[in-house]
Formats: sequence, structure tokens, C-alpha cells
Amino acid sequence: MRLSKVLVLPLNYLPNAQKTFILWKIFMLFFLDNLLIIYLLSFTVILGFEIIAKVPTVLHTPLMSGSNAISGVVVIGAIILVRLTDPSDYLTLSLGFAGIILGMINTAGGFVVTDRMLEMFKKKKK
Repeated sequence: MRLSKVLVLPLNYLPNAQKTFILWKIFMLFFLDNLLIIYLLSFTVILGFEIIAKVPTVLHTPLMSGSNAISGVVVIGAIILVRLTDPSDYLTLSLGFAGIILGMINTAGGFVVTDRMLEMFKKKKK
């Protein structure tokens, strides 16, 4: 049974035991429908933490400047998401908008950090 097919009742009129049961059932349906995505998210968080923790401090700035391309892909994906979604689906539109804003902040900040890093290697004028 898909989560979108669950009938959401006004919970104010139900006893507490039924409220708990309905909310638990909705949570379990959501969890089972998105189990692969939850596993993938957990795996990527752990893997990313392990990889970043083992990088020497000297390499953090060059690696972060290289991740600007990933932020650019996130921005493009969010733009496509917003473009293709139904206008009445406010959750998807909000998530896409947040992805665009956060991706652009990350990309612009990465370019500023990269520019400052490259300034350190230029010869000073006398």
C-alpha cells in the first residue's frame, strides 16, 4: 500500500490509542516505501564522513573547490525538479527552491574560497 493512498482522518476525533496506531502505520508505510533511499542516505553520510575525516588539512581547500561542480549539478537538478513538478505540489516546489538557494550559496562560497586560495600563490607586487 502506497503512503499516498492512506486516508488521513481528522485525528482530533479519535481516541489516543487509535491516533497512535494510525500515526505508527503512516510512519511504517513511509519507511517501507522509502527503505532503499533511507539505506542509501545512511550509507552516503557514513562514507562521506569517513572519507573527509581521512583527508589531510592541506587538501581540504582544493577538494572543496572541486566540489563546486557537484553543487552546480545540485542546482541544475533542483531547477529541473521545480520545472517539471505539478504547480499544486507545494512540498516538492519548496524542496526544489531550497535546493536552488542552498546550492547557489555553496557554489558562490566555494568560488570565493578558491579565489582567496589562489591569491595566496600569486607573487606580491613591490
